[in-house]
Amino acid sequence: MKKAEQYVQAFKSYLQVEKHASSHTIYYYLNDVNFFLDFLQTEAIQFEQVDPGVVRVFLTQLYDRKLSRRTVSRKISSLRAFYKFLEREDVVSANPFLRLVQPKAPAYVPSFLYEQELDKLFDASDLDSPLGQRDQAILESLYGTGMRVSECAGMTLDDIDMSIGTVLVRGKGRKERYIPFGSFMEKAIRTYVEDGRRRLLEKSQENTDKLFLNSRGKPITERGIRLILNKLVEQSAVHMHLHPHKLRHTFATHMLNEGADLRAVQELLGHEHLSSTQIYTHVTKDRLRTIYMNSHPRANRE
Repeated sequence: MKKAEQYVQAFKSYLQVEKHASSHTIYYYLNDVNFFLDFLQTEAIQFEQVDPGVVRVFLTQLYDRKLSRRTVSRKISSLRAFYKFLEREDVVSANPFLRLVQPKAPAYVPSFLYEQELDKLFDASDLDSPLGQRDQAILESLYGTGMRVSECAGMTLDDIDMSIGTVLVRGKGRKERYIPFGSFMEKAIRTYVEDGRRRLLEKSQENTDKLFLNSRGKPITERGIRLILNKLVEQSAVHMHLHPHKLRHTFATHMLNEGADLRAVQELLGHEHLSSTQIYTHVTKDRLRTIYMNSHPRANRE
């Protein structure tokens, strides 16, 4: 399988250089490809010899393992992309995964936070300390713009334009977009930059333009932001699991529930396809009741 490993490395370079895929995407693509190569080695089949019959045996084993339809669908997508690359490199003559029908994933409704839960989170930080000011600015940035945690960690001082209230965000595939922000985020970032960030930077004496710093004064990582959110949950005594994407879900849900245009939210989130944004078109029961009471001619109760 040495030759296969070489093509896996070439596929990785292709994803990085040509597709500008995120490290998260690359990890899962390569994990799925290597999983399939292990299966081929067990079956004594060369990766160039894979045909639809081999693929069906592979799928049978996936279902025997009780994997979810979402996981199976992802593996098919990864392997379809891998063999498309091999076909382009003239390693194989046809893509055995091309016409494979992917299992329909169950309907997914993203979880989000209610305003009462958000209020508790926003009240949790100690705004007199550098770390508390930073945590508040991170929370306001994630909820105020709907940006991804990787985009938040990558922000620089120059990306923030206070004069017009916009932030330059570098998203997936190195695509850039501008997102407007409001007074709460502006106030949090001003406080942090003028006080907290300056004090944190004194610890490292490092010349960095990254906006958010860790407790040692160095650029914060995605993992660091996740740990901060977990800490805020503990401090606020809110009983929930909070991941950065949940704030992104909340941003989109609240925007749409308040009447924002779907395509405008798509642009703000940096989604390439509208279908990715449509998962947020669910409405809360309270919002549904309000719409009904305000809209139906015979809904008014006196």
